[in-house]
Amino acid sequence: MSADRGVFLDRDGTLIEEVGFLDRADRVELYPWSIDAVRLLNRAGLRVIVATNQSGIARGFFTEAVVDDVHGRISALLAEGGARIDAYYYCPHHPHGHVAGYTQACDCRKPARGLVDRAARELGVDPLRSFVVGDRWVDVRLARAVGARGVLVRTGYGQTEEATPAPDVAADAVTDNLMGATSWILRKLQS
Repeated sequence: MSADRGVFLDRDGTLIEEVGFLDRADRVELYPWSIDAVRLLNRAGLRVIVATNQSGIARGFFTEAVVDDVHGRISALLAEGGARIDAYYYCPHHPHGHVAGYTQACDCRKPARGLVDRAARELGVDPLRSFVVGDRWVDVRLARAVGARGVLVRTGYGQTEEATPAPDVAADAVTDNLMGATSWILRKLQS
């Protein structure tokens, strides 16, 4: 497998339990299958990249340092099982926030393509040969925006999203969880 293929994972509700605004690293809980799923993607030679909207920064609920701590905690938990995230990219902005410097429209808030474009530049990932996995239609829209394949998972907000289909976008696959998405991705790469 070529390292220029990537899997862009949403964070909350996809890789880790959805807990609302995650304001402390000690609240991080991986799903039971997350380590195995990420390890399988690693072994397949895919870049595994977290791409997440973190509007809690713009809204004043937590700081970028907290996001860095959360990502460090996720990496440590994954490493215990021999899995790794190659990079974390997040959007700290929101047009209706109230923290100066973060309250703005931007090109990195999903479904805008800024986070994927940054990964393409910094990691050499080809979006057209990549996948986006998430629990919201915004993740599938991101996949469409960059020419990747989009997988909606039913964890997090996924069941609610699936029950209210988006009229303007459809997922390439809908799976129960990240392990199901990983299996689907690996089958696609073999065909």
